[in-house]
Amino acid sequence: MKKVKILFFIYQMGGGGAARTLLNIINNLDRSKFEPYLVTLNFDGSYEKELKDDVKFIKLDTKRLSRSILRLAKIIKEEGIDVAFSTIPRVNTIAIIASKLSFSKVKSVIREADNLGGSLRENMQLLGFGMVYKTSDQIVSLSEGVKANLVNRYKVKPERIEVIYNPVDLNSINDKVEHGKIDPEHEALFLTDDKVIITAGRLVEQKDQRTLVKAFAKVNNEISSRLVILGEGPLKEELMELARELSVLDRVHFIGFQSNPYSYFTKADLFVLSSKHEGFSHVIAEALATGTPVVSTNCKSGPEEVLNFGEFGALCDVGNDEQMAGEMLKVLSVSEQERLQIIEKGYARARDFDAKQIVKQYEQLFLSTLSKQ
Repeated sequence: MKKVKILFFIYQMGGGGAARTLLNIINNLDRSKFEPYLVTLNFDGSYEKELKDDVKFIKLDTKRLSRSILRLAKIIKEEGIDVAFSTIPRVNTIAIIASKLSFSKVKSVIREADNLGGSLRENMQLLGFGMVYKTSDQIVSLSEGVKANLVNRYKVKPERIEVIYNPVDLNSINDKVEHGKIDPEHEALFLTDDKVIITAGRLVEQKDQRTLVKAFAKVNNEISSRLVILGEGPLKEELMELARELSVLDRVHFIGFQSNPYSYFTKADLFVLSSKHEGFSHVIAEALATGTPVVSTNCKSGPEEVLNFGEFGALCDVGNDEQMAGEMLKVLSVSEQERLQIIEKGYARARDFDAKQIVKQYEQLFLSTLSKQ
């Protein structure tokens, strides 16, 4: 049987959730049926070294998405690609156009990963993306909430959208927890009687670490605690200043991006997500997989689905530091027996997103899309 050639296109294999999702899909594809290609712009990404050796990796000689269209179309044509898969709106539009310009039989599958929109300008932009999306062969949303957003803001018909949750590579996470080590300079952060609260994500408006820092200050007034923040971004200085104003700067630790965050998660007492919006929230499922209890904002639209309306972790309102602090204190104050029960439930929930299971859904989707006329 001829293998299906699938080309994955993303601007870079950086440290974000989209790149991590592609990595998990690519590495777990059934090699007896599929032949994976990866195309990126001319950037170096932290996940590149985690790709399996048999992936045909092509890096374009440009850092501009707009200049990648013809190059991508040429690769699709010359390599005889059967399915072109992409994620993130601007990347999706480029992939769709390149597929058309390849003048081949390639099928275009795009994935929408977040709840975008809100302002008039943003909503008009999404309508533009939606017009291009409608010319693709298949659309994937990573949660029911994202699907609803595609229908409402992009004006895409619901029957054209398939919901597939993010794949979480449990084998890889378990291996990194078991054999990975945290940086020696960070070990002292966890050798403490304090409660250790951890978060991970870019230091940007969407992730709203301001609310988390405010909530942490309230928690620290009740229980001696430390906050460890994994991630980099433009708001670091502002967040440090806020921590200084709240007299907790010595207890808030910014340690940057970590290629193995799971070794950090598993040593913490609590993981907190403070985002204003998410598509799925990969990192919550990963935290559960490391045995770390979770508190998250009930932002649109992923956390509610991952945590099943609060069954597998606590939810609080977006931007409400008082409520967030209350939920954090509840989790940090449970008995050891209750904590173990929370951890076991988290492990069970994480298995629902196991990459082996989720990637099979993607494989079925790719094959069914190829069979469409």
